[in-house]
Amino acid sequence: MPKWLQDAVFYEIYPQSFNDTNGDGIGDLDGIVEKLDYIKSLGCNALWINPCYDSPFKDAGYDVRDYKKVAPRYGTNADLYRLFGEAHKRGIHVLLDLIPGHTSEEHAWFKASQKQERNEYSDRYVWADHTFRIENYPYVAGESERDGIYMLNFYKCQPALNYGFFNPTEPWQMSYKDPACQKTKEALKDVMRFWLDRGCDGFRVDMANYLVKGEDENRTGTCAIWKDVRKMLEKDYPDAALVSEWANPPQSIGAGFHMDFLLNNPGTGYSTLMRDYSNAKSNANTSGVNNKKVDVTSDRSFFKKDGNGDIMRFLNDYLPMYKESKEKGGYVSIVTCNHDTPRARRTLDYDELKLAYAFIFTMPGVPFLYYGDEIGMRYLDIPTKEGGYGRTGSRTPMQWNRNKNLGFSDAHEEDIYLPVDSSSDAPTVEAQEKDPNSLLNTVRNIINLRHEYTDLNADGDFEVIYAKESELPFIYKRGELYIAINPSAKTVTANVKTGSKIIYSIGNGTLNNEGITLEPQSFVVIK
Repeated sequence: MPKWLQDAVFYEIYPQSFNDTNGDGIGDLDGIVEKLDYIKSLGCNALWINPCYDSPFKDAGYDVRDYKKVAPRYGTNADLYRLFGEAHKRGIHVLLDLIPGHTSEEHAWFKASQKQERNEYSDRYVWADHTFRIENYPYVAGESERDGIYMLNFYKCQPALNYGFFNPTEPWQMSYKDPACQKTKEALKDVMRFWLDRGCDGFRVDMANYLVKGEDENRTGTCAIWKDVRKMLEKDYPDAALVSEWANPPQSIGAGFHMDFLLNNPGTGYSTLMRDYSNAKSNANTSGVNNKKVDVTSDRSFFKKDGNGDIMRFLNDYLPMYKESKEKGGYVSIVTCNHDTPRARRTLDYDELKLAYAFIFTMPGVPFLYYGDEIGMRYLDIPTKEGGYGRTGSRTPMQWNRNKNLGFSDAHEEDIYLPVDSSSDAPTVEAQEKDPNSLLNTVRNIINLRHEYTDLNADGDFEVIYAKESELPFIYKRGELYIAINPSAKTVTANVKTGSKIIYSIGNGTLNNEGITLEPQSFVVIK
């Protein structure tokens, strides 16, 4: 386990929307370098950069054309190497996004794989030769010189790389232990080595649990791949970090990952914290897959002041996951948002966001802050771009100031990657810098508190002190620190003995011989 993860706070950057330095309307790597001091000022000491590899951008870069080349719209390989170096000078680690399950249909591997004559890439992808369909899997037929059809992972542009099948049932299906499938794994490791050798500090792995097809419930074949990758890291890159998009921390950590995300999938405990509307039947498709207006009448998010939320809906899901992950030596990562999820500001106001983020940054594990969440950027209902569909509204340009395009770019409005928030009250970094009580400065303060007290480290102890179904407050302990939250619009009291001194607060809380009282929408840290 890389020691630097103990105190890590990540900042996720969607590169095309962060900061444009050359005036073409698209964010670039130099733009990230230009804002590294700002990122450091937040207290963030690690970055996750969404895909910046060469791509046709039919899925916003998750369709890779060349894993070892930076997309020209972002800059050059040299620009990325410089970013690594400048980040390291500031004590910031950098993770790249790794897409292991598929490539673009324009990748050189796939072009070679399409040829009728056998070559070293013929088995790099999943092909069903001499057939017209693949049962139970998406596929494309009739577009290749080769006499066969190929399997897809998601979009038509994303042919599935061949890591094999757990239990082959057709002649064209290879076992995940087949030498050809092992070569695909080695090609993946080669890509990882390429970037690690040039200054990258690790990877966030996209859809990490979907490599081997027809898996058992333990994902035995896919886990075997990642265990082998972890061996490589332990031997050659012991300080490199690996975080999975798996949404099953005990399973992914057992497979070799250092940490795994909680995702906003309907029915999960995480979804009840800030986006409970996604669990309502009336909002069946609002978790990030289309632009449907949200019905908030049934929103019982814990951090909504009038939501009458229940922290047990989160804890009943989280606690077993946390315990097992800790026993296996890994971390559960809680995010403010990500590029696939509606921003929390969609339904929460600034005061509600302050409490939600204070919770996230005082929980165990490694937290992730999505760019713009620190100022409360909105989710915008806008047309799809580069395969984003409903996710597009969470990918709009960063809002730096009140200058042209909110400081994101000097390009003409029609050339901007996505429209900026045109609201008169659109939040900006510049405006919130001046307000000591702004969301931005609250985020800074709570992250700095996390760095100040080792009890708040990723591996620090965690214990629930007071949590009851449909009752408040929620009180938990991190080492010697007690943390109490009341997100509601009413004053609440708990007859619980805590520490003797409040060392940080949002809102107001009081301690007495009987316990603790929290005024509406309050958060306190007690020592």
